[in-house]
Amino acid sequence: MRVRLTIEYDGTRYCGWQLQANEDTIQARVEAVLATLFGQPIRIQAAGRTDAGVHALGQVAAFDAPRYLDPAELRRALNAMLPPDIVVREAAETDPQFDPRRGAAVRVYQYRILNRELRSALEYRYAWHIAQPLNLSAMRESARLFLGVHDFAAFRTLGTQTRSTSREIYVSQWERRGDHLIYRVEGSSFMRHMVRLMVAAMVEVGRNRLGLETLRELLRGGDRSQTPAAAPACGLFLMEVRYPQALARSHR
Repeated sequence: MRVRLTIEYDGTRYCGWQLQANEDTIQARVEAVLATLFGQPIRIQAAGRTDAGVHALGQVAAFDAPRYLDPAELRRALNAMLPPDIVVREAAETDPQFDPRRGAAVRVYQYRILNRELRSALEYRYAWHIAQPLNLSAMRESARLFLGVHDFAAFRTLGTQTRSTSREIYVSQWERRGDHLIYRVEGSSFMRHMVRLMVAAMVEVGRNRLGLETLRELLRGGDRSQTPAAAPACGLFLMEVRYPQALARSHR
């Protein structure tokens, strides 16, 4: 029985999704509970390896269960045993060949900025606080430059192992919601720190420290050393992962 999970988590106190020796990760927590439920080690795969401090509302993961367990009961059991900052939103039996990473067609991320003079005691885990005013019009224009297929070599962590740095972006847009600036980006896939590096560059445009032509050059030239340091992890959320067709019936 192959099971598909949709997982929500607050990544603040974890070292990201992926298993790491002697570190507390989301994957380690979920696998520990699954091992208790099934009485043997269980390995789970995810659609994306979110970094330390990054959150998710719609992480998709899958594993092979050694015996049948009603998905609704499985979800209840997982949520009863997981810590409060990790929640299984959906559980469903899925196709035996379902691969949450390779099968994903679109990944949707959101980045949140609290753009006001006074910081928030409640939101510091979930938004990048920037006190000075930002030029939203310029940031929207810069976001449009990322649309389409580009070489994102300048927007990845140095040393990232990948066969190609070309990626396609379908949606790239900013909106204001009160004191918040919200960036939404949808793409086929993303490299490590790619969204946070894109956000950092657009913020520099909004601060009038980086021109649009310079941003175009970064997309054309791929010089990582010229890209601003990545935006803080706290503002980044994996919102949703979409697949070409419905492979499972969800149990909400």
